[in-house]
Amino acid sequence: MAERGSVGLAVGGAVLIGALTALQARINGSLGGEIGDGFVAAAISFGSGLIILIALSALIPGGRRGFGRLMAGIRSHSIPPWMLLGGLVGAFTVASQGLTVATIGVALFTVGFVAGQTTGGLVLDRIGYGPAGVVPVTVRRLIGALLAIAGVVVCLSGDALGGVPLWMLVVPAIAGAGVAWQQGTNGRLRVRVESPLTATLVNFIGGTVVLLIAAGVHVAIVGTPRTVPTEPWLYIGGAVGVIYIFLSSVVVRRTGVLLLGLGSVVGLLTTSVLLDALWPAPAAPSTLVALLAAVVAIAGVVVAAVPVRRRPR
Repeated sequence: MAERGSVGLAVGGAVLIGALTALQARINGSLGGEIGDGFVAAAISFGSGLIILIALSALIPGGRRGFGRLMAGIRSHSIPPWMLLGGLVGAFTVASQGLTVATIGVALFTVGFVAGQTTGGLVLDRIGYGPAGVVPVTVRRLIGALLAIAGVVVCLSGDALGGVPLWMLVVPAIAGAGVAWQQGTNGRLRVRVESPLTATLVNFIGGTVVLLIAAGVHVAIVGTPRTVPTEPWLYIGGAVGVIYIFLSSVVVRRTGVLLLGLGSVVGLLTTSVLLDALWPAPAAPSTLVALLAAVVAIAGVVVAAVPVRRRPR
């Protein structure tokens, strides 16, 4: 019973991760729209998150110990270089938010993102990439994943795609598949350094470096941003990212990559529906279509996560 309760709590954490991801997408998309440069917006978001993590890592004893284990693992080669690359996916995801969400809305961004994340989660669990090892793709988990994808299809059934460039859906799908890999990688790194905080710090270091380079190149080509927004809430995307990446590295050990992705789908879609209803974007789907998609995706999570009670023979 305790085991079942802990899994339920972990799934609830996965839903919260999805909700925070949707919130960050709206914040970063709005910042990119205001600035007129998605790359600069992404660099600001990741850079602010890195500053928060450096401060926390210096102040919290567990963070200092985790960083010491990280450096020792790098020197001894017990932590391979590829395990430090999760931040590249985070950088791509944040950049895709800044480039697309202001136009297509959070729910439509989630359409492509969920398709990539769900497919990636199935594959990675099957090959045992996550810290939970090989997680069998049972019939229930497969049906749950298909229902999550069906929610995506429902969202696409609206007329919101008229005039939207195809790349605005392809890029979020690639980001979603990458996030499934990132979650598994963060979970494995967390096991090595014994600190979710340090695993999150590694992500933000790599992502910030990549985004600063990309923003610098983009500014050199197209010029400086047209304006600097003064609204404080536009700059908290990095803090939101710190929270959900930290949670991902903890929750994935209990849920596996696919179940974490499915729980995130629920949070993503429901929060996206709410955000787009209150704050619509030009190409956002109707609230009714987005709500129906969220219900279908939630059904998928229930099928995949809730255990079946068998009668004793």
